[in-house]
Amino acid sequence: MFTGISIHTVFVLDQEEAIDFYVGKLGFAVVEDVDLGFMRWLTVSVPGKPEQRILLEVPGPPSHGEEVAAAVRDLLTKGALGATILTTDDCRGTFKRLSDLGVEFTEEPVEQPYGIDCALRDPFGNHLRITQPAG
Repeated sequence: MFTGISIHTVFVLDQEEAIDFYVGKLGFAVVEDVDLGFMRWLTVSVPGKPEQRILLEVPGPPSHGEEVAAAVRDLLTKGALGATILTTDDCRGTFKRLSDLGVEFTEEPVEQPYGIDCALRDPFGNHLRITQPAG
């Protein structure tokens, strides 16, 4: 039986820009940054949770040929590749802190039946939600 999810891929167009955003603004920590020759393996995590990683992957080999990579890049910039949902103990405080750092939100914090959440896009078009669970 499965015991968890260890890595979730988020496609990015530039890994240095991704580090600036995910580490520099969102506060994630780099877990792995390895040149494998055929790709750069770059994972980040919420501090203290290195077992729950996000792979910041540039579309291309070995996962995609050039035609598919071009299609993924196009969908990415249109915001069509799904969402990553992050949790926090203080959605409004996180919104304020990130807004002060220049992060642009697509939705301000709103009360929902499941808690409080807001939304933003990363520099590449990925949809991110920040949720403070109810209770």
